[in-house]
Amino acid sequence: MTHTQPSTPPGPGPAGALDRFFGLSAARSSVPQELRAGLTTFLTMSYILFVNPQVLGTAIEVPNAFVQLLMTTAIAAAFGSLAMGLIARYPFAQAPGMGLNAFFAFTVVQGMGVPWQTALGAVFISGALFVILSAVGARQAIVQAIPLSLKFAITAGIGAFLAFLGLRSAGLVVSNPATLLGLGDVTAPGAWLAAIGLVITAALTVRRVTGAILYGILITTFAAIALRLPVYPGGPDGALQAFGGFTGRLGILDAPVWPSALVGQLDIAGAFGLGLLSVVFTFFFVDFFDATGTLTGLAQKAGVLDERGDMPRARRTFAMDGLAAMFGAFMGTSTTTAYVESASGIGAGGRTGLSAVTVGVLFLLSMFLWPLAAAIPGAATAPALILVGALMMEGVKFVDWDDLSESLPAFLTIIAMPLTFSIANGVSFGVLSYCALKLLTGRARSVSPILYGVAALLLARYLFLSEG
Repeated sequence: MTHTQPSTPPGPGPAGALDRFFGLSAARSSVPQELRAGLTTFLTMSYILFVNPQVLGTAIEVPNAFVQLLMTTAIAAAFGSLAMGLIARYPFAQAPGMGLNAFFAFTVVQGMGVPWQTALGAVFISGALFVILSAVGARQAIVQAIPLSLKFAITAGIGAFLAFLGLRSAGLVVSNPATLLGLGDVTAPGAWLAAIGLVITAALTVRRVTGAILYGILITTFAAIALRLPVYPGGPDGALQAFGGFTGRLGILDAPVWPSALVGQLDIAGAFGLGLLSVVFTFFFVDFFDATGTLTGLAQKAGVLDERGDMPRARRTFAMDGLAAMFGAFMGTSTTTAYVESASGIGAGGRTGLSAVTVGVLFLLSMFLWPLAAAIPGAATAPALILVGALMMEGVKFVDWDDLSESLPAFLTIIAMPLTFSIANGVSFGVLSYCALKLLTGRARSVSPILYGVAALLLARYLFLSEG
């Protein structure tokens, strides 16, 4: 793989300007490499354009809800990714988060009977708290207090979570009423298509082909379309079907729709009501540790952590996460946050904010080209998630497995993320067990007082605010 060497001074013209602004040479990257990485990340997370409207549409009743929610999802993802790329200058894409959208729709709006406008107000408040804590350095201090063993475990846990998402998307792992999880139908088209795609992508990666992950996604997609494989949603009674062609008025093009029924509809005053304080805190808690764990793991994967395991420009980076949540709430969607799928772009060579900017621009274009995104089945992105998940497990070799007070918290962190379907739970289990073991084995002083404070808050959250 050819990289721009850091010793090469940026030349004149647009490429030189991009080099100076994003530090491409210092990161041993190049414009083509960052563009490929951004496209790879976009392809692995573009499903949110269709999944988020499906989830939120069960709770938000507005005219033409699916299209309006698709548009506001694209706008929120574009804003969050552009902010992260241009201001924090890291390759971390953002979009409305999975899990939090389900909590928003099913627990808060449908379960608790909270108006969706008021729930959006709660999301806005939690985002404002993120920005405040980031500005004063509180989030950075918490990250610095997390020991290196847990930071490596968080990265590996995110890898396990990514691989689980990929296996589920491929239909290789399915729910089972007797055993919770089980092996899917390995003869199904989606399963063997994903398996073949994984082998191709892995082979390209081993051979150091530039853009291997992106090529793997595209090759698998073309195979699904050419062979008319039933791997696309939308069939009768929820069955999968072959690619049905583009539904836009001009083929792959369709005019965007301004989400007028969603923009600015949030009710901040209502969210301050006493009965919703627990909802605000739950939104805040889950996204705080989910995003903090995701950003820490992605930073470690991108190789930007310093020798102490700290992330440069941490305050700015964490603030962009909060700002994206506030903007997303104003636009009419649940919490916008850093996406773990950014690891696929990092695996494809993304090292600077230009990758995230590319993702943001592609989300803006998706408002016109959203029928094109429907051509990429989950079976095509599954190999990328599984492969990147495997690569992110590398950090486990830095955990001291001979010291149970270090290895057990690391193990719980890794295993809890896929099994509870939550990065936040994985981080929480790791922090709680780490503090407890150090305290009970006479090594309490080796733990930062800040981490004990975090553990106390986590314990209170699980005891008194267990929903979400």
